[in-house]
Amino acid sequence: MSVIVTDTGFAADDWTGPIAELENLDNAIAVDLTSDADTSVLADHLDRLQLIRVDFPSFADGRGFTLARELRLMGYQGRLRAKGHVISDQYAMARRTGFDEVEISQELATRQPEGEWKFRADWRANNYQSRLRAG
Repeated sequence: MSVIVTDTGFAADDWTGPIAELENLDNAIAVDLTSDADTSVLADHLDRLQLIRVDFPSFADGRGFTLARELRLMGYQGRLRAKGHVISDQYAMARRTGFDEVEISQELATRQPEGEWKFRADWRANNYQSRLRAG
């Protein structure tokens, strides 16, 4: 069972439809991307896709942040979800790069409770750039 993290805290996954692999994209409305995927393959499908879920195989692998940024710059307006080994310290970066939510395991949610994630939910205000501009 997965836990969905948003700015308001933990929630159950409300996505009920199938999520296709990139190779089976033709009629899909949701797709899984690996961290080494080429986002340009999605260019002609972005208006149809309702959910793109990007895999984070390790908390030390930041390629998913780049994919999120690329997708938003390409004009993707739908739901963008980080999935896998994202830790609470990375939540603000996930939101800044374009993710709407993070999908974590129940095990990680137990180790890093909701309060740790909500602490980072004010991701727009708590970054070094805003502190530099204010000073």
